[in-house]
Amino acid sequence: MATFDTTNTAADAANNLRAWALDEELKTSVMENPVLLPIANKIARRYIAGETIDDALAAAQESMARRHTVSIEYTGESVRDPAVAEAETLVLLQLVDAIAASGIPSTVSFDLSHVGSVIDPALGLTNARRIAAATADLGTAMMISAEGSARTDLILDTYEKLSAEYPHVGITLQARLHRTPKDLERVLSLPGAVRLVKGAFMEPESIAYPRGSEQLEQAYLELVKTLLDSGHPTSIATHDAELVEKIRKSNPGTHTSPNCEFEMLIGLGTQTLDRLHDEGLNTREYVIFGNEWWLYVLNRIAEEPHRVFHAITDAGS
Repeated sequence: MATFDTTNTAADAANNLRAWALDEELKTSVMENPVLLPIANKIARRYIAGETIDDALAAAQESMARRHTVSIEYTGESVRDPAVAEAETLVLLQLVDAIAASGIPSTVSFDLSHVGSVIDPALGLTNARRIAAATADLGTAMMISAEGSARTDLILDTYEKLSAEYPHVGITLQARLHRTPKDLERVLSLPGAVRLVKGAFMEPESIAYPRGSEQLEQAYLELVKTLLDSGHPTSIATHDAELVEKIRKSNPGTHTSPNCEFEMLIGLGTQTLDRLHDEGLNTREYVIFGNEWWLYVLNRIAEEPHRVFHAITDAGS
């Protein structure tokens, strides 16, 4: 009887999904196909609140009912048209107005490339500055999301400029990247919160630690320790329950401070996040909305290859 290496098969499937996530031509062909788009939307709904601001606010209320603070992210990336970047910036400004009107104490999160940074860094900075100005009175943070390593310098440079004007602006760093310890030194001199993720993008091992490796786990633990020891506002963003417990054991005096929170994405890690809150920790749930979910959803599925079976079930529902 033939045997199969399921570990390698799962890894290959995950890498294919990550490659598809970055394939803008494939994305366009699916998102504009009247047959494929409804199927893809069924798969996406497991991981996003919906397509509208109202959908996001409703999901945020549900998270708050479970006693978590929230962050709302308008998903999208790699905009190449200035008119689209302007339209997406306006949606984010409408989101800020809606959050203010609802009284939900939510942070606002987005990719800089969603508002024009890959068209022109100056355009991305201008649009991000508009959103930073609008969120300044919310009393919460504006969080800049992580993108592929090729954009890290652009993101950090933009963040540095924004932070000089708006101290409530925060940044996301990826523990997988070999460069992140030096990047962390740089951002610790700035006031904004630091959100630490493992990193979901397809990267060569010359740039990033392998997923699931001991090196990645150790890098994450060391970065968390540096952040917590510094007293800097920190968001520990991971669904890895075993890693969370290691963080708690190795940082007993700091992980419960007001400057530290544990964060997970809507639809993922729900029971773990609820348990952490019940045990007295600060918790936040990230609510994702929008119709430009291609990269986000494929990366979520790729993180845990068994989610492919969920996708198949959702597509056929």
